[in-house]
Amino acid sequence: MTILYLTFYFEPDLSAGSFRNTALVGELARQLTPADQIHVITTQPNRYQSFSPSATAYEKRGNVTIERISLPTHTNGFRDQIRAFASYYRAVHRLSRLVQYDLVFASSSRLFTAFLGARLSQKRRVPLFLDVRDLFRETILEMLNPVVRLLLWPFLWVSERYAFSRATHINLVSEGFRPYIQPFRQTSYSFFPNGIDDLFLKQPVAETLPATNCGTILYAGNIGAGQGLEKIIPQAARRLGDGYRFIVIGDGGRRAALEAAIRAEGVQNVLVQKPVNRAALVAAYQQAHYLFVHLNDYKALHRVLPSKLFEYGATDKPILAGVAGYPAQFVRSYIPNSLVFRPTDAAGLVELIQNTPYQTQPRPEFIEQFNRQAIMSEMARCLLAFEQQKKSAV
Repeated sequence: MTILYLTFYFEPDLSAGSFRNTALVGELARQLTPADQIHVITTQPNRYQSFSPSATAYEKRGNVTIERISLPTHTNGFRDQIRAFASYYRAVHRLSRLVQYDLVFASSSRLFTAFLGARLSQKRRVPLFLDVRDLFRETILEMLNPVVRLLLWPFLWVSERYAFSRATHINLVSEGFRPYIQPFRQTSYSFFPNGIDDLFLKQPVAETLPATNCGTILYAGNIGAGQGLEKIIPQAARRLGDGYRFIVIGDGGRRAALEAAIRAEGVQNVLVQKPVNRAALVAAYQQAHYLFVHLNDYKALHRVLPSKLFEYGATDKPILAGVAGYPAQFVRSYIPNSLVFRPTDAAGLVELIQNTPYQTQPRPEFIEQFNRQAIMSEMARCLLAFEQQKKSAV
């Protein structure tokens, strides 16, 4: 069996897609025979301009071949993303044209990789397994101004319908996606979410925090329109005053907006830092009092499940979760010692912090249920069983 594996992000990049796909490729390689091949076509690290570790353009690991494509410089704006994907699209066609595949696998958060996978599976007349990590069309249309939305709607609708209709199997990273995807009845479905990587499973719990009169609230991750940090952190910091400080570790298209909002609120208790590697992130989690996650107040984001919840849930720290819809339901159901508030509601967040006694609490059941290695092992088995069923049907 030869699998064409398409993912825009892969190690050593820093992103949820990179961590997920690196783990899944490793598990697939373990379950396949040496005669089988996985051809990963991805990109050079590009998630953050401020964190770009080096990586080889070509890499061979046993039965896995990894080819990384260099992209034009971009800042995560919509036009930049289109240019970057166009480069990826052309390179994938070039690198895959002489190889005969039995299956196309595409992991997609921004729809375009799903569309590319659909094009290649149709051209090669092989099954398509889609891993849907986000509902890009719904999300981006809600964020855009009405004129741009009107212009893009037909293109995105056709692209999404084509990609999802071509899929033989679709995996959903969030159960919240299910109602959106169900109209595509030609395919089978599975639900394998993100999970907790080994690095976070091994971190200590109940560590004594440094003696301080200032409570630290840590956010680590993307600073984009989907997070809406500029609408909540500066405002909450002003209300909380000098007794608390926010530390934001990350980068993204809305970092400048966040920094502008911090200046507008006149607060000194928010510190924005560049992205760090995951080992340094573990240390930062240990030094924080609270771990913070937030999704902007868009209806489309009521379906998504932030991958950061899995890292946070592996600690014993209280989690401050500004989410609504399915992610709020998930947090309340699976992650004890979490405080859920409405997105962008700074007053509600401050009230929760001030009126809820502080405590740490290990989460062994959550850790056991959402171990990334176990989830990816099951997903790899699902993918390979799916391919065997297709062969048997021929």
